[in-house]
Amino acid sequence: MGSKNKLKRFKENETFPNVIQPKREDLVYGEFLLKGKWNETFFNNDNPIVLELGCGKGEYTVALAKKNPNKNFIGIDIKGARFWRGAKTAVEENLPNVAFVRSQIELIEYIFNENEVDEIWITFPDPQIKYKRTKHRLTNFDFLKRYNHILTKDGIVHLKTDSEFMHGYTLGLLHGLKYEVLYANHNVYKNEGSPEEVTSIQTFYENQYLEVGKPITYIKFKPN
Repeated sequence: MGSKNKLKRFKENETFPNVIQPKREDLVYGEFLLKGKWNETFFNNDNPIVLELGCGKGEYTVALAKKNPNKNFIGIDIKGARFWRGAKTAVEENLPNVAFVRSQIELIEYIFNENEVDEIWITFPDPQIKYKRTKHRLTNFDFLKRYNHILTKDGIVHLKTDSEFMHGYTLGLLHGLKYEVLYANHNVYKNEGSPEEVTSIQTFYENQYLEVGKPITYIKFKPN
């Protein structure tokens, strides 16, 4: 994407009512006013909150919001030029239950209060296969602790990925931590009974993977 296009999207993001772009210092030093008040201040309802982490173009965020008008959906990504597409679609289609936050995912505990989130979707994250990149893997021990902190007592995490490595790594970690694995599948499009919300929504990159016959894996789990 050209720099002019990026700048145009950054500017347009600033005009969207569903895009929040907090400064890092406001998050870290406790000055983010929506923390603990997302439903009260932003969505103006008491509906469950669902996050998509590393949301990219926001395809899952928008598609799930259309299917579930009784839930609030928030896509989080540091790359605003990417989620611009999802934010623009949500504005154009008048989806009041959609928001996007431009932030690093490791700051998630500064964005949401304890027990404020009901579900988390992690869709096609970078598996960070090299050992020295383990700290950036979105299902590592530290990230799981962060999710556990902001999730409600019965909160759920979904991981959908084309990476067998990420799938296996996560399953091993979950079993070691004694997290409850509610569903696990190495190829959701080849197995009957796969959840509808997993197979009916496909991202841009997912379509590319499917075209070359790459299996898509999925895990649904519940932290302790």
